[in-house]
Amino acid sequence: MRITRVTTGVLPALGLALGLALGPAVAPAAADASPSASPSGDGSAPTEAGTSFRTATEIDQGETATASGSAGDYLYWSFPADTGRRPTVKATVKLPKSHTAQTWQVDVYDGLRRRQACQYGAQTRTAAAGTASVELACVLRTVRAWAEPWADDPLPGTYYVRLTALGLTAGDLGLPVETTLRVDSKDIGGAAAVDGSLAEPLVPGAAFRSKDGENGTDAKGGSSGPAVLSSIEPDDGWSSGWWSDRWVWTAAGAVLAALAGIGGYTLTRGSGRPRQVPPGA
Repeated sequence: MRITRVTTGVLPALGLALGLALGPAVAPAAADASPSASPSGDGSAPTEAGTSFRTATEIDQGETATASGSAGDYLYWSFPADTGRRPTVKATVKLPKSHTAQTWQVDVYDGLRRRQACQYGAQTRTAAAGTASVELACVLRTVRAWAEPWADDPLPGTYYVRLTALGLTAGDLGLPVETTLRVDSKDIGGAAAVDGSLAEPLVPGAAFRSKDGENGTDAKGGSSGPAVLSSIEPDDGWSSGWWSDRWVWTAAGAVLAALAGIGGYTLTRGSGRPRQVPPGA
């Protein structure tokens, strides 16, 4: 009976500790699985694209950007991606009624303009003659907080999207096209955490802003404000890189290990005592 009482007291304590420890980890994971920004429904989404890395149109994750162009043009957009996120780029190209077979491709580059490989997705597709549209997708690897200098891992900062057609015939060059681009991302959480972080996100370019937040120059033609990085960044700012739900799982494991040790000691101590023989037996 002594052993039975100890067992029923330890098991509920283990269950309660497990629920309290894992509860904070499960709830944020479910909340962070949604995109970092809500879709734009007020018409503020960009309606044009840049023609180079330097003129890339900035978009937020969750926005649906549109642009008109010509077959053969290079169309560029840029977006921010933070630590622990896995971005997904989706592009749709509406083609004219009359055209030959066209091959379209979407490429993604990081802040150092290194081309990033797609984990999966139709990065390149060929639209047969007369096809109304072609859809492309690229799911990047999870953005890491830190990597070796020689590695090609995606790091937090600005990412560039380039959309273009490959190997067009002379008859298709210059045909009008309509493009739609959207970037979403999934929060991977502590599974992608690493020991280390960048001093600054890879956001190229520096600009000078005046006190009212606008770019400007002083009377001598110089800059009229402190130097800042590009305005593109996540809505909630760049993460520090040190916190992840891996800390919660580590703490939960420590609590469970301690309770298991206490329970094992109590069970061993209770079973090791000599059995008391009732008087007169």
